[in-house]
Amino acid sequence: MIDPFGRRVSYLRVSVTDRCDLRCVYCMAEDMTFLPKAEVLSLEELDRLCGAFIGLGVDKIRLTGGEPLVRKNVISLFRNLGARLGAGGLKELTVTTNGTQLTKMAGDLYSAGVRRINVSLDTLDPATFAAVTRWGKIEPTLDGIFAAKAAGLHVKINAVAMKGVNEGEFDRMIAWCGEHGLDLCLIETMPLGEIDGSRNDQYLPLSTVRTRLRQNWTLEETDYSTGGPARYFTVKETGQRIGFITPLTHNFCESCNRVRVTCTGTLYMCLGQDDAADLRRPLRDSTLDDEGLKAAILEAISRKPKGHDFVIDRQARAPAVARHMSVTGG
Repeated sequence: MIDPFGRRVSYLRVSVTDRCDLRCVYCMAEDMTFLPKAEVLSLEELDRLCGAFIGLGVDKIRLTGGEPLVRKNVISLFRNLGARLGAGGLKELTVTTNGTQLTKMAGDLYSAGVRRINVSLDTLDPATFAAVTRWGKIEPTLDGIFAAKAAGLHVKINAVAMKGVNEGEFDRMIAWCGEHGLDLCLIETMPLGEIDGSRNDQYLPLSTVRTRLRQNWTLEETDYSTGGPARYFTVKETGQRIGFITPLTHNFCESCNRVRVTCTGTLYMCLGQDDAADLRRPLRDSTLDDEGLKAAILEAISRKPKGHDFVIDRQARAPAVARHMSVTGG
């Protein structure tokens, strides 16, 4: 699949649920209204949809949420997609999780073909963790991380950088990740969805963070890439990698290779734009076969924009995009 700007679309992020067992302040409102079951694609529909994308050239799929591992029987979807790993199919199957279910599911994920996972962990401080997640306890996530490592999964920690919340913790997180053999990726907060408080209050430019980190750490340039938007450095003192995802201070749109499908079958060609395509209709249309589904996908790809419209607006209080991150799937 080639978009209007000559970029090959090879990476699909699929939200399998809008539900989560946490309520992180940058991702959800505290009092969320979740989707009725009838609107959410079945696991069989998600598998068929992923198969259509693979048939069109997608070779990397990441399952997301909400929290993907709270979806009942989701491991069956991992197994079905894992069976597509190999020549002519997927090169990689991954997942982004908050880690709370990993003590139960890490071994099953590895058996299904997953080798690398991202775990969201914004802080190592239990009190700050409870505040950021609104009610979470840090211990299940930490236990999940170590269970994933024990199962053979490579773990990368994702942390959203938030001014006045965790900006004093990044040195500690680098040291902790180095101690336990984990990579770290810092992410700028994105103006998605109405939240309690102001995006301006949260926003912390990663250019500032990187300058601060260089006072204590040697960050060496590297050409390492996971196929996503992060720019990676090697931390000389620990040997681990640190990545920076900077949609605001330095957007990565020129090399965008990804699209996102929500758990309702809505295809967003850009995380930072509202233009979308309804793939649930062709999925549930008994008169359309897989070729009809692929045609709907290709039509949507022909509308993929050049870049996003993210901006932290100090005049306007409204987010750049109204839907929550948990709806889009990150």
